[in-house]
Order: sequence, then structure tokens, then C-alpha cells
Amino acid sequence: MKIVFASTNRGKLREAAEIFEGFEIVPICAFSAWKSPDENGSTFLQNAVIKAEAAAKAAPDSIVLADDSGLVVPALDGAPGIFSARFSAEGTDAANRGKLLAELSGKSERNAYFVCAAVLIFPDKTVFATEGRCYGKIIESCRGENGFGYDPLFVPEGFDKTLAELSEDEKNSLSHRGMAFRKLIAALPPQNN
Repeated sequence: MKIVFASTNRGKLREAAEIFEGFEIVPICAFSAWKSPDENGSTFLQNAVIKAEAAAKAAPDSIVLADDSGLVVPALDGAPGIFSARFSAEGTDAANRGKLLAELSGKSERNAYFVCAAVLIFPDKTVFATEGRCYGKIIESCRGENGFGYDPLFVPEGFDKTLAELSEDEKNSLSHRGMAFRKLIAALPPQNN
């Protein structure tokens, strides 16, 4: 069964393919009608729905998947939040991590959590939405080569390694995206093997 994923982020596409084992994840860029929508929602869920609805128009008669994810740091009043991917002026992973470290400089309170709001839209326009969260803390310098985004700075609760130091399987078993996507899998029709 094919699922069209409204993402061009290679890291997210790789994670989705691993979590949705047995399903074929098709990137939305395979559809010429796709135009990246303006993510102007004020919550992760609103932005995920915006992307899912745009993908459903570009890929009619398909099951479409979209998510909006980000890092929430209470000591920074919830920033970067829904602006996680474009937190810095450059909007690159390295620049975003640099800005986060600069904003947290001198702060002892470094608790944080990742949020993933995920949405499936079926061809009959049925919508299923869910959320996953992963709690932890921000360390003072990057560690690890795996993952993407803020993963090298984030140590999940109960671990002494960053998400970027964990294997893909370990990360997917506890990550916000892994949690949200596994809940969506439960809404899909059973696979015929």
C-alpha cells in the first residue's frame, strides 16, 4: 500500500519509510501538482493539516501523510516551537542549533521536548490526526552523527546519549515522530501479505 508523504525532508522521509514498514512511502515531490503551502497555522496540528490538505489536492485518490514537528523549550517561552525549521535567519540545521545554544547560554533550566502532530487523509476525505512527544534536555554542545535538526543537542529522558548518538531503530522507538506515526499505522487498513 502506498502512502504519499507531504515532505521533502530527507531525514523525515527516511524515518517514515522505516516506521511505516511494509508500506511504500512516496514523497510528495513525485506529484507535479504539488505546491508547498504557506504553513501559517499557530499550532503544530494546524500546520500538519495545511500540508495534508495540500497533498490531498496534489495526489487525489491517495492516502496522504503529513506532519509538523518541532522542539519546545519552556525556558525560551516555548521557542523555537512551530518555527523550529526556520529558527535562525539561515534556516539550516547548524544555524538553528547555534541560535538555540546562544539563547540557552547561561540558563540552568534546559528541559525540552519534541512534538510531532501527524495527519492522514484518506481518499474519502476521512482525516485521522495524532500527536507524539519526546521529553528530555538540551546539552551544551553537539554530539553524534545520526539524525538531523536538533537531534545532536537533545538527550531523551532515561538516556545519556543524544538522539544523534542512537541508532535509527532506537531513535524511532522513542521519538515524537515514531510515537505519532505508530498511532497512525493503527488507523490504516490491514496489509494483505
